[in-house]
Amino acid sequence: MSRVACTIHGIMSRLLGVLLLVAGANCMYASNSAVVDLRPNNFDNLVLNSDHIWVVEFYAPWCGHCQQLTPEYDKAATALKGVVKVGAVNADEHKSLGSKYGVRGFPTIKIFGLDKKPEDYNGPRSAAGIVDAALNAASQKVRKVLGGKTSGGESKSKDSKDVIELTDENFDKTVLNSEDMWLVEFYAPWCGHCKNLAPEWATAATELKGKVKLGALDATVNTLKASKYEIKGYPTIKFFAPGKKDADSMQDYDGGRTSGDIVNWALEKLAENIPAPEVVQITSEKKLRAACEDKPICVVSVLPHILDCQSDCRNGYLKTLSTLGEKYKKKMWGWVWAEAGAQPHIEDALEIGGFGYPALAAVNIKKMKYSLLKGSFSYDGINEFLRDLSYGRGGTAPLKGAQLPVIIETTPWDGKDAEPPQEEEIDLSDVNLDDKDEL
Repeated sequence: MSRVACTIHGIMSRLLGVLLLVAGANCMYASNSAVVDLRPNNFDNLVLNSDHIWVVEFYAPWCGHCQQLTPEYDKAATALKGVVKVGAVNADEHKSLGSKYGVRGFPTIKIFGLDKKPEDYNGPRSAAGIVDAALNAASQKVRKVLGGKTSGGESKSKDSKDVIELTDENFDKTVLNSEDMWLVEFYAPWCGHCKNLAPEWATAATELKGKVKLGALDATVNTLKASKYEIKGYPTIKFFAPGKKDADSMQDYDGGRTSGDIVNWALEKLAENIPAPEVVQITSEKKLRAACEDKPICVVSVLPHILDCQSDCRNGYLKTLSTLGEKYKKKMWGWVWAEAGAQPHIEDALEIGGFGYPALAAVNIKKMKYSLLKGSFSYDGINEFLRDLSYGRGGTAPLKGAQLPVIIETTPWDGKDAEPPQEEEIDLSDVNLDDKDEL
């Protein structure tokens, strides 16, 4: 063969090789392989919306390590057929899927197991290693269905029951349009630090329930809010102060990552941003519920009748309660009062009247339990009672009737002294003299 012919033959061979490479660029696995070809138009339906455990490889056709993995991955898919689903995504072609799941190198293998939250597979790149990891994920799912515990403890859904799931769609309504204080975690499912934070975040959410709301937003899916708040790393925590908010009502969280750190930081911020609670007179059921229903404890006082304790006397008691409300405002308790005899059903339920007035009880409406002040109705006496209560000391009793007492509609106190009833004078001028002796 002439030199020219050899040159042409070489060029044609290389062109053929390139054409073959291009033709097979998107086909790392044969059409009859047990590995399912996953794409944006079928991923959610096949993987996220199914009951199956899935092992998913994110690859690029030009990646040498991906090509070396192919026969082992194919072998694992065949071994797992009928037990665990195995799929592959050409993340070079379908960049949106790779970006959604934080893929930064090839090949990346993720296991979609419990709750379809992907876990990175970091084991050996062999069929045996992949199969072992897949079977472990399947085993965890089975144990969860049976009601047992997973190898990592209790299921995440139970642990995180007080963490509110946020999305692009519900963020403004849930966070910005609320009067509550919020801490919001922006996370990525694949992020190791986020996984470490998750149980601490859940514990803090439970401890702060009724005081501060904790939310979590998957920033890899809800990209609008992640972009709005310039989230550049995971996890990132943002603070939204209580009261009216707008899109710019956000500050960075700069505390620690343990549940204790989060709780203490939140309570300090809460104390800086909330006024002392109002001591509300119980004049209707609506008033009582607004002041107490969502509070961990409601401090209920019954003050002497205005005829027995005029405005200066009553205002002295109310000032003591307001001062203590300021002292304990971090607790987010409710504070209410009623005049002696005005709400007999409350007095009966709390067994208050027998000790005279004023009287005070701390009530947990959700648990229908209460604790009665046995000491003096003074700043020191009430403070000692509430301090012991906050430390878990002191006895409690079930609320009589195990339900909210009937509330009588009354007129609010006008802040004035009460006029004692006038004695009626008897006119004797028209009385028969014969009857005067009888009078």
